[in-house]
This record gives sequence, structure tokens and C-alpha cells, in this order.
Amino acid sequence: MVERRFAIIGHRAPSNGKLVLNDLSGSSGRMDVLMRAINSALFLSHGIRLDSHITIHLMGGEGPSRRIWFDGSKVWGLHPDERALAGQIAKIIDEPTPARGHWIELHPGIWHSGGDISTTIQEWNKEDVSVIKLDANAPLLWADGSSDNPSKLGFIISDDLPFSSEEEDTLKENTLPRSLGEKWIQGHIAIGIVHHLLDNSISLNLN
Repeated sequence: MVERRFAIIGHRAPSNGKLVLNDLSGSSGRMDVLMRAINSALFLSHGIRLDSHITIHLMGGEGPSRRIWFDGSKVWGLHPDERALAGQIAKIIDEPTPARGHWIELHPGIWHSGGDISTTIQEWNKEDVSVIKLDANAPLLWADGSSDNPSKLGFIISDDLPFSSEEEDTLKENTLPRSLGEKWIQGHIAIGIVHHLLDNSISLNLN
């Protein structure tokens, strides 16, 4: 079983303060994009994926950036409804942001910490996670031949905005760019395709 991790950057999603649950796509900084990513990363038709993690990066609003990590093997009481998920996020961002790299568990399987995508990549590297940036302009993710996939794979995607120049510099130095096709697809769909490839043991192009 391949452990898959996803990291999505919410450039305008508020890291602190109040979240407007009735306006996730507007004044809440496209928090709806992040909620759909959580849904795709964690939920099956009847249950939760035990081999999947997702970390959302809240980079907007005032105050330090915040990361929220969901571990499918440990989380419970989570429901695949965007508003219900956002309600969980609203409770978290009302808490003080922990120090960068210091994870605090607020609910079974849900932690938060300060930091940004560079922090997440550093943590993944320490755990021997092969880190891939999903990029429509890169070579295809899947391979023609047969090869063994790494036991831990991490995939980085953005919200409805492109990566910033600073993020691009970090990703260029620390990730392998791969594509799911020539079209720029939405993040939650990209996560679903990755699940399909790994669920069916399709060899990946990681060389």
C-alpha cells in the first residue's frame, strides 16, 4: 500500500479570525477549493481512506500562516460536507497559531501548526516522502513500463491561483514536476486521479 500525502496552498484562505461559512468561495478566500480537496483526499463512498493525508496551507488574512493536517488513519467524526468541514476549520483558526513546525492535535487525526509549504517539504523529506509538484507543463506522472513506486508519495497543488514566485523557487529545488495531462484541472480532480493511479498500482514516472 502506497501512503499518499497531499498539500494544497490556499493563498487567500484566512489563517486567523472568523470564517464566513455562507461565503466560502468569496470572502473566505476560496476556502471551498480547500474543502473539496479534503473531500477528495480522505473520503471514499462509504468511509475514509486510511492511507491518505492532506495538509492545507492557510496563507491569507492577518497574522502568521497556518497549516492544518488531516491523517486519514486516525481522524474520526469528519463528514464529507463542505460547510461541515469548514466549520471544523473555523474552530481551528480561532485558536492561536502554533510555532512553525510545532504540531498541536485539536481533534483525533487533525493537527495544526505554523509554517508554509517549505516547512511541509522539509518535514516530508525527513520522513523519506518522494515529493511531486503537479504541473500540467511537466512530463506525465505515469510510466510506460513496470516499476515499483515509493512507499510514501507527496503531491503538491495550488488553489485557483498559480504558485507564487517564492513558492516556485522552493518547489523547483525540492520537488519533481509531473503532469496529469496537458489541461490545468481543478485540485480535487487531480487528487482523484492520483488515487486512481495508486489504487490500481500503475507505475509512476519518477526517474
